[in-house]
Amino acid sequence: MAAVLNNLFGGSKSSATPVPSGDSDFADFAGAPDPTPLPLTATGGSTLGGAQASVTARPYTKWYRVHERHSLDEFYSEGIILGVIAVIVVLHLFGARMNRSKARSWIRAHAKPLASEFALVGFGSLPANAADNASDEVLKELKNANEANPNSLLKEKSLFEFATYATGRQNVAFLDVKLTLLKRFNPITTIFEQVMGFFVESAGTPEDNLEAVIYPFDGKEALTVPGLPGAHEGKAKDSKSAFDGFVWALVSKDHMKQIRDDRYDVSLTYTKDHPKLPSWLSVMSESAEITDALLTPELIKAAQDAGDNFQYLIVSDQPVDKPKTIDETTPRKRIFLRYKLPSNNNYESLVPLFSYFIRMPDALVQSGRFRPEVLRKVKNVREEMIKQLRKADEEEKAEERAAEREKARKQKRDAELNALDAKAQKKYLEKEREKEMRKMQKRQTTRA
Repeated sequence: MAAVLNNLFGGSKSSATPVPSGDSDFADFAGAPDPTPLPLTATGGSTLGGAQASVTARPYTKWYRVHERHSLDEFYSEGIILGVIAVIVVLHLFGARMNRSKARSWIRAHAKPLASEFALVGFGSLPANAADNASDEVLKELKNANEANPNSLLKEKSLFEFATYATGRQNVAFLDVKLTLLKRFNPITTIFEQVMGFFVESAGTPEDNLEAVIYPFDGKEALTVPGLPGAHEGKAKDSKSAFDGFVWALVSKDHMKQIRDDRYDVSLTYTKDHPKLPSWLSVMSESAEITDALLTPELIKAAQDAGDNFQYLIVSDQPVDKPKTIDETTPRKRIFLRYKLPSNNNYESLVPLFSYFIRMPDALVQSGRFRPEVLRKVKNVREEMIKQLRKADEEEKAEERAAEREKARKQKRDAELNALDAKAQKKYLEKEREKEMRKMQKRQTTRA
């Protein structure tokens, strides 16, 4: 009561400063001092003006001065990835270059025999003025162009496949040559294929090899390609290029089993060693008379000079893959050559074999006709295969006819069943079940 009266009538005031009542939540911070910046500490070093303070924090730099804000240690994993990519790119380029170099070495070594035997080599075209010249002048121009540009005769189909083509020769429609090389541009794939070939016999060891195929005219020159301008003037009247159909092969014994397994045409022959051949070569033929006509001393010498690189030389009129229809058994005469490319790119021992291979159609036209007894034996083998195919075809057609009859019978049954009411359907199914039971009992009785 005294305090109230004292306030009303101006009593004594307290000397203590009252606490503001507005922000009671921040009363604890009311007496805190204002923040002040700390001074920089000096770490030593002197200038003309005395001791100078050094800044301990990272200095501010321009945005393009990355080296002042980062170090190479931060990009260690990226450096490893870039290094691996660089190694892969270098190996790829080096391997591709090696394959191209190997292919060019082959075509340089074989350009001369190809240009001397064929009018057109490679995938180019005839000269623009060819039609204005005589046939002999056209052949001479083509030969000079082929010999002058051997590198242009080869076509790169991929980094490990190269091909060339030749045409314009008597008794030969055209020649296809394919070079299959190791995938040196991909070492991982090459190593994997090598390992698979070592452990799995059917996989085969990858290697650099050549596959050449000659397609003879076989007496069909007029139906195959048109002649060169003026060529008909010098064409002989008796220039027949036909010869009898058969299968004959000279093979290396190291590849004989694989060839017989992979090729249907060679499986029709029988294998026999020949006294004129070395121990590592063998003949696969349908008749001894055919072997006597084709196994010439020049061929034997060329195969011996090729050595371990030689794989096979095949004359065939049958398909490589086993025929599945009668149309596929139609004879088609071809000559095959396959050999391994030497690692040192020295083709002196292989050029004679390739040259003999090119001239082999001439030998077949001259000596490729045999006695009727020999041809009858060869024909019997082919007719036996045709009979098997015809029998398989008839069985397949009989199965198709039986399936169609069964389908028609089921459609008729379903139509009859759908036309009946529920009671009649039940009776129909019971009769059908009884009929099946009688059939089964009859079969059991017959077996007993």
